[in-house]
Amino acid sequence: MEVVAMQGHRKTGSGKVENQKLRRTGMVPAVVYKSGGGEAIAFTLDPKSFRHLVYTPKFKMAEISLDGRVYKCIVKDIQFHPVTDEVLHIDFLELVPGVKFRAKVPLVFAGQAPGVKAGGKFLSTLRQISILTTPEKVVDSMSADISTMELGSTIRVRDITTVEGVEIINNSAVPIATIEIPRALRTGN
Repeated sequence: MEVVAMQGHRKTGSGKVENQKLRRTGMVPAVVYKSGGGEAIAFTLDPKSFRHLVYTPKFKMAEISLDGRVYKCIVKDIQFHPVTDEVLHIDFLELVPGVKFRAKVPLVFAGQAPGVKAGGKFLSTLRQISILTTPEKVVDSMSADISTMELGSTIRVRDITTVEGVEIINNSAVPIATIEIPRALRTGN
């Protein structure tokens, strides 16, 4: 699991006006929520420090240093500016050992499908999977084997390789990938 280290700075004030002042200075307001409840901690971050955490398809953890304490977190929510796509606010969820949390991790396809070799087109319909796990068992991706997929076949969430301690929340009947039969092979030309 890849971890991104960041240095946070405690916020003195709160509210919309205070956050606008912070954004003008180049900082981004953020909050750490404790999983299982508790008081939230408001602070600010330098946008350069979380670039590798936000702008990636990978699932990563964050280590936020704040007032001499380190918080192990995951990104819970990000608010972007509607025009510039600049990050306006980030919510983090602190991971507590032994306490389950929900996360979305990338779905990776392993193997080579015989249906693609026969001329079919591989279509992925799901890129992320929702999981329920503890910080000790967290994974950075889930894997689905496509080596048995023939022309016209479909694999579903239930076909994803399971990992001990990780529960998949998605409906098991939802399709995740299909091998489409090309028109030339359908008509027999």
